[in-house]
Amino acid sequence: MKLMAGNSNLPLVKSIAAYLELPITRASVRRFADEEIFVEINENVRGEDVFVVQSTSYPANDNLMELLICVDALRRASAKRITAVLPYFGYARQDRKPGPRTPISAKLVANLITVAGANRVLSVDLHAGQIQGFFDIPTDNLYAAPVMSEDIKARFSGRPITVVSPDVGGVVRARALAKRLDNAPLAIVDKRREKPGESEVMNIIGDVGGRFCVLIDDIVDSAGTLANAAAALKEAGAAGVVAYCTHGVLSGGAAARVHHSALEELVITDSIDAREAAGATPKIRLLTIAPLLGEAIKRIADETSVSSLFD
Repeated sequence: MKLMAGNSNLPLVKSIAAYLELPITRASVRRFADEEIFVEINENVRGEDVFVVQSTSYPANDNLMELLICVDALRRASAKRITAVLPYFGYARQDRKPGPRTPISAKLVANLITVAGANRVLSVDLHAGQIQGFFDIPTDNLYAAPVMSEDIKARFSGRPITVVSPDVGGVVRARALAKRLDNAPLAIVDKRREKPGESEVMNIIGDVGGRFCVLIDDIVDSAGTLANAAAALKEAGAAGVVAYCTHGVLSGGAAARVHHSALEELVITDSIDAREAAGATPKIRLLTIAPLLGEAIKRIADETSVSSLFD
């Protein structure tokens, strides 16, 4: 088995390598003067089971192209099986046609990864479960919920916890986390988005008075939704509000928005290298998913069950 790193999230790859007690495959990924990407693998991978770890986060197009070229280089180097490990799958929010004459970019990206030569895909908390069906190759979607639930139990045990979905679409995710927290009560923030990047909180469905609220979402981008939801929960009588999100995109002034919000803390995983944003405010904390990914990679290589990780 070989573990190859793209440049998008080297700290995570190093943590995965430490968990697996494997060296990272020696490779040179560099750019020409016109920003063309060039990849050269500096060791033999013929007949090997290779896992390429690359989050297609900002800059999304550069990181995606780097992944495709890495996969193509491995295919031409006669790797036996190539697994694209995508801790964060960019373009996942474009999983359907929201209006006429619009693309389904998530499907296009799935086609690109497949055509480049990947034999398998491993991802974490896809924005929409149906994206697994966009790939014509085996796809494993991991969940960060077990990691988050253990952290919540360790830090907030003894408090009357209510799990809150920041919108109607995230109820399934919130329910899964609530089940892991000894069937904690569930609440929903009903909001209407006037235009992309902005949200208006309308109503709280459920009783949050005197409760410690845990907001759960898969992606935090501008953090506007979370800030508005936290404010609405506090107005409804919540004793405190924290948020747990798998993918910390944190674009623009998201860190400042979190810092000045009613949130006590925003916890994100290291699926995206968000150390700079996390360092901008003490309210943002990183939670590693390296052991989760490392164990999944080990099980795929050993041809054993991955789904049993979440039993």
